[in-house]
Amino acid sequence: MGNVFGSPKKTLKEQLRENKRMISRAVRELDRERNALEREEKRLTIEIKKMAKQQQMGAVRIMAKDLVRTRQYITKFIEMRSHLQSCALKLQTVKSQQAMTEAMASTTKAMVAMNKAVDAPAINKMMADFERENAKSEIMQEIMGDMMDDAMHEEGAEEEEEAIVSQVLDEIGINFAGEVPDAPLLGTGTKQSEATSNGAERLPEPVGGDPALDDLEARLNNLKR
Repeated sequence: MGNVFGSPKKTLKEQLRENKRMISRAVRELDRERNALEREEKRLTIEIKKMAKQQQMGAVRIMAKDLVRTRQYITKFIEMRSHLQSCALKLQTVKSQQAMTEAMASTTKAMVAMNKAVDAPAINKMMADFERENAKSEIMQEIMGDMMDDAMHEEGAEEEEEAIVSQVLDEIGINFAGEVPDAPLLGTGTKQSEATSNGAERLPEPVGGDPALDDLEARLNNLKR
């Protein structure tokens, strides 16, 4: 009737909740009935003992049959309660599966929306631009490093060259002053005249033609120039 008058159809979650409520109500009813039967069982046990003491065996047999039936009902109620609890557990399992299904559906929708929002060509272009700019940066760093190395190398080379030149000059001066003997001068032992056209002091001219001495003298003259 509800559907005829346009009542909204219950969702699966609402149906599960209603069925669980019905099962819980039935379990409570069974517990009440079982408790009543257990009280009746105790009463019959007491009455049977009382009648047995009074030697009323007919009443004892009748109440014994009632006690057996009561215990059978109690056992059936316990079984029914167990079945209802099993049904409640199955409903809970279905509810959990439904919740999992809804969660998976929601996650799937979110993933679809995210995949649609992601622009693969734009990401590829961005990654290509990043790689290109990164390569440029590495090349610039290498160029700057090479330039710095060259500058430092040239500066160090100039200093080293100056040190070598100074060492060579010192060695030449030391060798020339310490190893070259005084060459005999022309004349009879008197000092040579010091007058020259430009006022520079003239070196003494050695006697003889020793090539080694001539070479050292030429190198010294070149250095003084």
